[in-house]
Amino acid sequence: MKRVLSTHLFANQRLTTSLLNKIQQGGFSTIEIFCTRQHLDYLDKSQIRDLAHWFREADMTLRSLHAPMHTDTMWGRSGPDTHLNICERVKANRIKSVDEIKRAIEIAESIPFKYLVQHIGVSGEEYSDHKVEAAFNSLEELSIFARQRGVEILLENIPNELSSAEALVRFLSITHLQLSFVFDTGHANLGAGVEHEFELMKDRIASLHLHDNDGKKDLHLFPLVAEGGTIDWQRTMELLRERPDQYPLMLELKEVPEWGNGLEKAKESFSRLEDL
Repeated sequence: MKRVLSTHLFANQRLTTSLLNKIQQGGFSTIEIFCTRQHLDYLDKSQIRDLAHWFREADMTLRSLHAPMHTDTMWGRSGPDTHLNICERVKANRIKSVDEIKRAIEIAESIPFKYLVQHIGVSGEEYSDHKVEAAFNSLEELSIFARQRGVEILLENIPNELSSAEALVRFLSITHLQLSFVFDTGHANLGAGVEHEFELMKDRIASLHLHDNDGKKDLHLFPLVAEGGTIDWQRTMELLRERPDQYPLMLELKEVPEWGNGLEKAKESFSRLEDL
């Protein structure tokens, strides 16, 4: 299975051509960019222009973009009004979130990519029919906007009542939206379990986010390399190999400062997963 690296590993650093060179020289030819303003500022035309020029000349491809979740550069810590949520019940706030995500999708006009990874709600979001309706309206609008730019929206399982595997399958059956999934192992481990959520989502999985945790916190640990992980990777790889042509292996990891840029450890994770 093809290896892909998410730049979530470098999300606290500005994404520059120098950083892209390091990733490419580290052995990765395909990436997903994690769209947070301190890393990739979708409103900064000069940054997008520089990156677009680099991609035109490089042997690296951008497979997907993770939609922004906050409008600030502090992971939303500067206030709740910075959080982007497509199922906001207040229409003005929902429109604001959709418009921000559209600005990120517009990157495809300069740097083509195939998928946009989108969350429904935020961590811990509670269920309501009003939120389902708001999410449907948002995704219907975003899907049209994305398709016009050659982009397909993927929904990710995250730990809330709107985005568990069961909730996502139910959402698509209710709304009849023709969308596919990103299967996140770490988030499944925080919920009903990797095998359970995979079995529910597998027919629509188009991409993966592989990382580990202790079953309590979303730690984005390096699989089989970092300590403290609780996912059964032997069984997980058996499941993923059932559909090897449906998605590549993609690591979505959190920086470990004492490991430097983390690229060698990421490659070690890939090798250990593939050797299982």
